[in-house]
Amino acid sequence: MISKLIEQIKTKQAPVVVGLDPQLSFIPEQILNKYYEEKGYTLEAVADAVFEYNKGLVDATYDLIPAVKPQIAMYEQFGIPGLIAYKKTVDYCHEKGLVVIGDIKRGDIGSTSSAYAVGHIGSVKLGDQVIKPFDEDIVTVNPYLGTDGVKPFVDVCNQEDKGIFVLVKTSNPSSGEFQDRTVDGRPLYEIVAEKVVEWGNESMDGDYSNVGAVVGATYPEMGILLREIMPKAYILVPGYGAQGGSGKDLKGFFNKDGLGAIINSSRGIIAAYKNEKYSSFGAECYMDAARKATEDMLQDIRENVF
Repeated sequence: MISKLIEQIKTKQAPVVVGLDPQLSFIPEQILNKYYEEKGYTLEAVADAVFEYNKGLVDATYDLIPAVKPQIAMYEQFGIPGLIAYKKTVDYCHEKGLVVIGDIKRGDIGSTSSAYAVGHIGSVKLGDQVIKPFDEDIVTVNPYLGTDGVKPFVDVCNQEDKGIFVLVKTSNPSSGEFQDRTVDGRPLYEIVAEKVVEWGNESMDGDYSNVGAVVGATYPEMGILLREIMPKAYILVPGYGAQGGSGKDLKGFFNKDGLGAIINSSRGIIAAYKNEKYSSFGAECYMDAARKATEDMLQDIRENVF
C-alpha cells in the first residue's frame, strides 16, 4: 500500500494529506440549514450535512493531493448516522482515486486489535462473499499495549496490502508527559521508533514499509532524529498550519530521495474560509477557499523542503 501512496505523491508532486475532520462550527450554515429543514434537528440531518461538506472539499482538492485523512471521532460524535457519513466519505474518496488514511488511533489486546484491524483495513467472509467493512487504505495505531496491539494490524497489512501509521511522537502540547519520559537513558519515543522499524521489517513494500510513524511537525528537531532511526518508515506529520508547523520545520522529516513523509493539514484547509486570509471566499465558496489553502500549503512545502 505504501507504494501506491508514494506513486500518488510523485505523480502530483504533493506530499500532503487533507484531514477531513468536520465540526459543526466548520460546516457552512447554508448546508446545515438545508438538512435541518429536511430532517429536523437530528443526527441524520447533521450526518448528511457532513457528507455534503466533505464532498465539496474533496471535489475542490482531489486533483492536487494524493490522500485524505478522516478523523473518525469527528463522525462518531454523531452516532451511527455519523459513522455512515464516515463510510460514505471513505467510499467517495476512493471514487476520486485518493488514498484514505483512517485516523482511528486503535490499539488493544490481541483479539480486540485483530477485530479493529479486520473492521478497518481487513475483510470479513460471509458465506461466499468477502466484504470490506470500512475499507480505509491505511489507519493510525496506538502502540501503548506493545506488540500484542500492533501485530494484528501488521498481519492484516500483509494479507490485504494495507498500511498503518504508529503513534511515535504526537503534535499535541502534552505529548511529552509520557512520550518524552526517559527509559534506560533514552526518551520513550526513540524506543517506540525502534519497534516501528522492527514491525516494519515484516511488511516491506519496495523501498519503504507499510508500517509508518506519526511524528508531529511541532517537534522538528525530534523529526530529524526519528528520521534517522526509521529510514524506511513513512512519516505522517500532523501539526502543520493551525497547530503552528510550517514549511521551514519540515525538511528533516524527509529522506534525501525527497520521499519519506506526508504532511497533514486539517482545519487550516477544511475551514479555510473562516481564516482572515481566505475570508473573501465566504461560506458559500468554502470549497474554493480550501483549494487556495491547499495550493498555498503546497507552495510553502515545495519552497522550503525541495
